[in-house]
Amino acid sequence: MTLASIPNPDLVISPIENSAHWNLANYRRQGFQNLHTIASYVTSLRSPRVLPFRKDIDWTIGERPDVARFLSVPHFSGFVVARDDRILYEAYAADFGPNRPHAIMSITKMALNIMLGRCVADGLLDLDRPVKDYLPEIGTGFGEATVRAVADMNVANEDGDATWFAMEAATGWRSPPDDGTELTIRSIICGISGDDLVNRTGHLIYNNGNPEVIGWIVERVSKRSLRSWLIEIVEASGLEGSYHIACDREGVPEFGGGASLSARDLARFGLLLARRGVGIDGRRVADAAFIEETRRNPGPSWPQPREGLYYSRFTTTNGTWIGHGGSGGTYLLANPDTGIAVVYMAVFENESGDSGDFYAPLIDMMAQLAAAKPLSIGAQSAFNGT
Repeated sequence: MTLASIPNPDLVISPIENSAHWNLANYRRQGFQNLHTIASYVTSLRSPRVLPFRKDIDWTIGERPDVARFLSVPHFSGFVVARDDRILYEAYAADFGPNRPHAIMSITKMALNIMLGRCVADGLLDLDRPVKDYLPEIGTGFGEATVRAVADMNVANEDGDATWFAMEAATGWRSPPDDGTELTIRSIICGISGDDLVNRTGHLIYNNGNPEVIGWIVERVSKRSLRSWLIEIVEASGLEGSYHIACDREGVPEFGGGASLSARDLARFGLLLARRGVGIDGRRVADAAFIEETRRNPGPSWPQPREGLYYSRFTTTNGTWIGHGGSGGTYLLANPDTGIAVVYMAVFENESGDSGDFYAPLIDMMAQLAAAKPLSIGAQSAFNGT
């Protein structure tokens, strides 16, 4: 007997918006909070040892008009300011909480900064060599580009929306093609074409094939699986809950935007970067010099309204802090000079799922909080005088 099936309702594509059902405006908020259970293929990792957080709340943070504004908007989900093992401030929407997973989208890319830096420090790759030296099977869209250009979003090729939609299908974020094609992340990026790959726009060219290329290079030159790399990062961060990341049918993680974790755990990851790669119990997982070079010698600039910000090795920086945003309104910012990490989680409930004018004032607020230098640990306000 043959039983008829129907497409998974969460993954069905809207013919009007070309988005999966979970990512439509009416359902996106629930979708972002449950993407780790909606996606078809997901890997979950958890640390055996946890960085314990103690509350050391500075109530004046919440009194700042810029903070109050971003905590009152309807798309707000969660907010955490942390330093060392202390939460200096946190707030959550009524339908969210400190331990609930949330899709972090493109912030996922930041893990590649750690992996790439280690490979460079260990002499396994040269940022100025072309991608084809490490991936001979790669297509024309990346082959002649340098590793540095790919990590800096500084490549002009045919990568674009079609690539991202294919990635969504490969990782089970949307229904697969009707013809039964089984898409994989690496077959997709090998199919990206290009001619003259030099970026002449004057700004970064932001695309999601780039992180998948770098992830593949890291795996090849290190002779370690990306899962192994992620386990090391999760354990060094001391995450309390699970780190969920979408993958394809072959188990390749989707670094363009596939991770989900709680606001507190995203802060724990941010603190790992703020500590320049020193994990809990003193275990170093990132190269401090590479993190310093990331923020001091950045790549191409962001266009308006984010002037003064630059893209560098899968982070955004102004020369002091490093961070990254994710579609929907989420942002992570870490300042190695002060050891402070700031997390803001949100979900836009509009058709596009984003707002270009939103990020500049949000980043400015977060950067000001992360720049505050504590007078002492615990005894006085970490934000006294700001």
